[in-house]
Amino acid sequence: MAQIGASELIINPDGSIYHLNLKPGELATDIIIVGDPGRVPLISRHFDHIELTRQNREICTHTGSIGGKRISVLSTGMGTDNIDIVLNEIDALFNIDLKKRKVRNKHVSLNIIRLGTSGALQQDIPVDTAIVSTHGIGLDGMLYYYLDSHSIIDHELTRAFISQTHWNRSFPQPYVVEASDKLLNTIGRKFNKGMTATAPGFYGPQGRRLRLETTHPDLNQAIAGFEYNGMKVANFEMETSALYGLGKLLGHQTLTICAIVANRVAKQYSKDYHKTMEQLIGTVLEAVRDLPQPG
Repeated sequence: MAQIGASELIINPDGSIYHLNLKPGELATDIIIVGDPGRVPLISRHFDHIELTRQNREICTHTGSIGGKRISVLSTGMGTDNIDIVLNEIDALFNIDLKKRKVRNKHVSLNIIRLGTSGALQQDIPVDTAIVSTHGIGLDGMLYYYLDSHSIIDHELTRAFISQTHWNRSFPQPYVVEASDKLLNTIGRKFNKGMTATAPGFYGPQGRRLRLETTHPDLNQAIAGFEYNGMKVANFEMETSALYGLGKLLGHQTLTICAIVANRVAKQYSKDYHKTMEQLIGTVLEAVRDLPQPG
């Protein structure tokens, strides 16, 4: 197999990978990702032992253990563009020999669980609850930059979404990817489920209007009204579709669980979502501790 060029796989002088600033062996195979770097120590303070802390830009990493299980928690920042960087570099730490710049013969599969915040798109989803994402509906177009994306996209569901929402052709082409069955049926069984729409921004792409008018004023209503085999879009956020898509392409198990901090239909916002997030962290850490090794 050909060697990967220096401009394609950037390695720092100390042997760490470019953005994560991590070396092979410094991440566990069970990884929790969050958007906010400030949320990393909120999770790692539950660890029995912390072996590594590292910070580079918005990417903060803590690796430690809880109940004998080695776990890493890592912040990605916001958006699918950051997920593209983080997922590819996490994978490279396990599945590429950084010194030889060659893909390893033996593939390592990882459990990657995202804990985030989001806004509900259905009237009956209460603020300060949590939703596990059965599907990520990508409104960003990012996955189409990868050749094999067609093999992991749910094309029937994608076509139904485009048709029912009368999707604007000037917007990026949507794509839909399912969560990992393994994680959905283990960690995910503890939570209410719904499809998640992943937007490429916080304001206009999620139907918010401040000083600028949006192209599709009824975007949120159109997405909320979408239904497929009894499933509806539960919430809006900015990372899940890329996590699910890249996770499947790279052979990893991925799942998103989001605290509902706002209800966009009821115009409600949580009075203290930190309490909800703390409860969510405890529940997820307990479940991750009991996860079998991914394979």
